[in-house]
Amino acid sequence: MPIFAPVGRMFLSFLALVGRVTVFAGRTIGHMIAPPIYFRLIFKQMREIGYFSLPVVAMTTLFAGMVLALQSYSGFSRFSAESAVATVVVISMTREL
Repeated sequence: MPIFAPVGRMFLSFLALVGRVTVFAGRTIGHMIAPPIYFRLIFKQMREIGYFSLPVVAMTTLFAGMVLALQSYSGFSRFSAESAVATVVVISMTREL
């Protein structure tokens, strides 16, 4: 009987390992199908990405609008349409950004 005890322990150890791997694989597949949603982290990231990027977007829009106004004025002055520069800049910046 003592001859079979180590073999039995090894077999039970192997079955425990197979069980742990099966549970791990099941949880992994379960999280792939329906991942956990962390609302607090989602809203924190939305605030950091959206709200804190507004100064960068504002500066980019400001400088792009200035360049567009300068280029539009030089083109519109050929046709005496300088009054349309503001409208063109506002519409194009609104559509693009």
